[in-house]
Amino acid sequence: MALVTGSARGLGWEMARALAEAGAHVLLNGRSAERLEPRIKELHAAGLKAGMAVFDMADRAGMEREVGALLAAGRIDVLINNVGERDRRALNALSTTDFERLIDVDLNAAFALAKLVLPGMIERRYGRIIMVTSIAAELAVPGSASYIAAKGGLGALVRALAAETAVHGITCNAIAPGFFHTEANDRMFSSPAGERWQARVPMRRFAQPREIAGAALFLASDAASYVNGHTLTVDGGVSATFLMP
Repeated sequence: MALVTGSARGLGWEMARALAEAGAHVLLNGRSAERLEPRIKELHAAGLKAGMAVFDMADRAGMEREVGALLAAGRIDVLINNVGERDRRALNALSTTDFERLIDVDLNAAFALAKLVLPGMIERRYGRIIMVTSIAAELAVPGSASYIAAKGGLGALVRALAAETAVHGITCNAIAPGFFHTEANDRMFSSPAGERWQARVPMRRFAQPREIAGAALFLASDAASYVNGHTLTVDGGVSATFLMP
């Protein structure tokens, strides 16, 4: 089975759907069954295998109960940690409590979830862990200090896991998306600021959510059997260029 967190919509949904289309039994994750049910029905209608993993990444006890029940009933061979909240506020508006909360959801929870699935992967000597980071982990912008720190930490965690678990037949890699036109940021991309960001992309367009699927499929597959500790950037060339006009 493949567990994809935050997969009711956006990039998480596209990665989960791609894995299901490739033959995986996919577990969609979200905070409520009501949000996941339409997606599950869509996959089942297409003859694909899918189930639910209902828990909040901020609720560690709930995560442990749900994932524990899933592992008791089956096995998780692929984990894609896609959940990532963002707090778009300047430093002087960001309290230490706010900072710690986002680090907990975006970074600490990813470590906790990996710890839950790793014992089974180690026992079977096979596993694929994929963390969704961001180009913001390397290319900082004002007004997102906690998000940048969390994603940077997640990239470092990928390298640490890769170094420690590869001997057990497990690979750990990251996908760093650039500007994707998802439901969550539709308003921003339609604004004058969004037009300026689009001009920054060498391809002169934002990515469609479906364009993340290939990276996830590759890293989850045997085609990436010797790829470990790597961050695959999917940004249309933004991180490869200086500021565009």
